[in-house]
Amino acid sequence: MNFTSTILKKYKTDILIIGSGSAGSIAAMAAAQGKYKVTLVERYGFPGGTSTQMLDTFYGFFTPSDTPKKIVGGLPDKVVNELNKTGDIFLRPNTYGAGTGVNYNPEKLKQIWDQLLTHKNLEVYYHTTLVAVEKIGETSVCIFFHKGIGFFSITAKRVIDASGDADFCHWAGIPYEKAGDMEPAQSMTTSFRMANVDLEAYEKAGGKKMLQERMTEAYESGSHPLPRKEGSAHEMCQPGCISTIAVKVVDLDPLDLEQMTQAEKEGRRQAFVFENFFRAEVTGYQNVKIIGLSHQIGVRETRRVYGEYRLTKEDCMSAKQFKDKVFLCGAPIEDHRKSDHGGSETLWQYVPDGDSYGVPYRTLVPKNSMNTWVAGRCFSATHDAHASCRSMAQTMSMGQAAGLAAVLSLDADQDAINIDIEKLQDSLIRLGAILQMPDKVADTSRNGWVNN
Repeated sequence: MNFTSTILKKYKTDILIIGSGSAGSIAAMAAAQGKYKVTLVERYGFPGGTSTQMLDTFYGFFTPSDTPKKIVGGLPDKVVNELNKTGDIFLRPNTYGAGTGVNYNPEKLKQIWDQLLTHKNLEVYYHTTLVAVEKIGETSVCIFFHKGIGFFSITAKRVIDASGDADFCHWAGIPYEKAGDMEPAQSMTTSFRMANVDLEAYEKAGGKKMLQERMTEAYESGSHPLPRKEGSAHEMCQPGCISTIAVKVVDLDPLDLEQMTQAEKEGRRQAFVFENFFRAEVTGYQNVKIIGLSHQIGVRETRRVYGEYRLTKEDCMSAKQFKDKVFLCGAPIEDHRKSDHGGSETLWQYVPDGDSYGVPYRTLVPKNSMNTWVAGRCFSATHDAHASCRSMAQTMSMGQAAGLAAVLSLDADQDAINIDIEKLQDSLIRLGAILQMPDKVADTSRNGWVNN
């Protein structure tokens, strides 16, 4: 189709960010602090991506150990601080191996993202879907479809692909690895929320240990057709409500229209299988009902762009540091995949001694790219490293680094890979980013977050 003959509106911007998930939203906030016009586009009618569509907990702020350290700061702190002002967070204990989580109200978070994305240098367009890319010299024209208007174009000097699926990179011809082509792709999950839980009775009956025992019994006996024998159900900010990571959909391609449709249906089917299981088998859940499903099925990986550097499992497990590091990660490899024995369990591997590794700037720069960055789950990493470095505190950190890098690139009229790394690191530190492992042990008690 010839888009140029059907364009109704044409826009220009300096920095274009595609996708307003946790990575893209933070990238927009960071880029807007410069002197340039920034445009953020999002295919849904609200910001936040996974943070508001599917989940209710930020992981990755703290290392998972008996002496937890807070290793993410800057603009990600600002998001949590705003939630904290209205009592919409609490710290969840390290019960599943990923470290202390910051539990939040995802509906309130939508409004918080809206507030934080209000800036004189920033335009935000919702209901906007990328459909094609046309290169014009060293800039790109991105053609979008907007419901009720038609096609329009945005000409940008710099682009940050935070779409999750690397949609811009795909249409721009930037090379990537598709999850599942070389190693089994991680499974997909429809999260769901249930109301009317008696949490006191649940904890008295054994809590997590009791739940896991009963899931295993139901799975192995076939009394309930569960897709897995392990999963989580945790308290929410809303009293008497819980959120789950239990549904597991495997062997379907989230980039394929027909398979993704099947995955959505299967995820919803499994959610109500779990509702029946919880009501029948789990103490404290006898009267629960599902009150909400994730906006769409949760996708853990699709395309991973080939960057100037690829983060590897060895980098993570050796707590490697890089001269051009732009954030830290201490999260374990958490690999949700179909197991060889027919079950569906999660594989865990931990960074030794509660340490963290540095993530190099080069993982955010597509190979041979002049004006493009990637942030979020499409960044440059192997399957295993990606399974460690995909927590939302880390994806927000990617956005923070990419947004500031785009500003520096314009300031110096330099390609993405040639910016002054020391200047970028200085800018990150001034914002409050953490690039060195702190000595101080963090307060991870339930109400331990106090304007970090």
